Amino acid sequence: MEKHVLIVGSGLGGLTCGYILSKNGFRVSLFEKNVQPGGCLQTFVRHGVKFETGMHYVGSMEEGQTLHRFFKYLSLLPDVEMSSLDKSAYDIISLGGRRFAYASGAERFVDSLASRFPNERRNLERYVGVIRSVANDSPLYSLRHTHPVTLLNPEYIKQSASSFVDSVTSDPLLRQVLAGNLPLYAGIRGKTPLYIHALVNDFYNKSSYRIVGGSDVIAHSLIKSIRAAGGAVRTLSKVVKIDCDEKKAVGVTLENGEEVRGDYIISNIHPCRTIELLDTRLIRKSYCERIMNLRNTVSNFTVYIHFKKDTVPYLNSNFFHYNGASVWGCEDYTEADWPKSFLYMHHCSEHSQRYAVAAVLFAYMNFEDVARWNGTRIGRRGEDYEVFKRQKAERLLDELEKQMPGTRANIERYYTSTPLTYLDYTGTEKGSMYGIFRDCTEPVQTVVSQRTKVSNLFQTGQNINSHGILGVIIGAIIASGELLGVNTIIEQIKRT
Repeated sequence: MEKHVLIVGSGLGGLTCGYILSKNGFRVSLFEKNVQPGGCLQTFVRHGVKFETGMHYVGSMEEGQTLHRFFKYLSLLPDVEMSSLDKSAYDIISLGGRRFAYASGAERFVDSLASRFPNERRNLERYVGVIRSVANDSPLYSLRHTHPVTLLNPEYIKQSASSFVDSVTSDPLLRQVLAGNLPLYAGIRGKTPLYIHALVNDFYNKSSYRIVGGSDVIAHSLIKSIRAAGGAVRTLSKVVKIDCDEKKAVGVTLENGEEVRGDYIISNIHPCRTIELLDTRLIRKSYCERIMNLRNTVSNFTVYIHFKKDTVPYLNSNFFHYNGASVWGCEDYTEADWPKSFLYMHHCSEHSQRYAVAAVLFAYMNFEDVARWNGTRIGRRGEDYEVFKRQKAERLLDELEKQMPGTRANIERYYTSTPLTYLDYTGTEKGSMYGIFRDCTEPVQTVVSQRTKVSNLFQTGQNINSHGILGVIIGAIIASGELLGVNTIIEQIKRT
């Protein structure tokens, strides 16, 4: 008799688990509270223009590279079109009135920055060598068998990203440039582990792409495959309780009162939300308290820009700007100096794009800035909230205009989101961008396992393993591996 797996939440982690398990003969039922599935893969359309909300670009998508192999295994390649970012400048770091390009590939990356820092070539080569070795040393990133499941060398977990970058070079400006894309992981000086910096940078440096037409195509493709294998994906189906007996989880209860029974449950929601669904003695109070008290990464304020037709040339790079001399500490701001930094990216709506149709502009924002409106509903937060958003948007657009003169005159309209928006649509604690914060000074305490004290209840998503499309897919492999064996899945990927 086939085993029934219930998955709570339809983010990338839940959908990937659903695909892997349905592919391997499990009966899968996936429940999503929102009308639109996908979590951070969600998009929205206003006045005929589609906007990304969370998944803005991906890496390692060349033939044979890690994400390409995962996409092939997940049957995503026929449905997901990619457009390569500028290989000479996939990321641009704007700092101190100067701009520095990250070029794709180890050699090009070194050559590009060595042209600006001619005395630092050997140090740049060493830097690239270390981040490559961190990625290669991880069995799941390099698709090697592992007994038991080992993710990383402990030394990469205990060392901070900032101390590593500082050890590479004594040049103060180059130190900042090498850490210049830290909004991709909300890095904090002295806290964020080396492995996060290394895996993110290796991932994008191998190759960088935008998804043509929006990241929701990934969600729709996975759902199509799950349903084709006999699985169910149900939207507007909010799980309000994970039901347990004296030994294990037995099913879930939906908001409408429906009870669904299953053999295994995988939670793809924030661990805090998972705990809120549980009322069982199987989970220790000390564990609940630890999870509920863990620090989460900062959230963000986002401006979604709709440009006037054929007015703004398409920027095939991601633009990271800093107002000060340091890329670190931008999450610590005052009302007067916000924003200290921003990230600006154009959306890709077609291949060989000449003009931008839409863009996303975001800056760090702490939940405390919007906490007074917590508990209110979308569209009903009041005029003071709307005034707050307009003021923040105008200030952020002013900062963009300083770096990209003429942009404001070509904006047709714009929309905004705050940490409250992110909380409402993804359920992540305090609207955090990347979930639970990993701290190299407390490496054990800030790790959340895919396993729980309920023997048949597992977790997946950006809080397990790591965030980002690659980290979440690997986390889903780990969670699915509890039912299938991780090495079994690795073999399937290698044979695909």
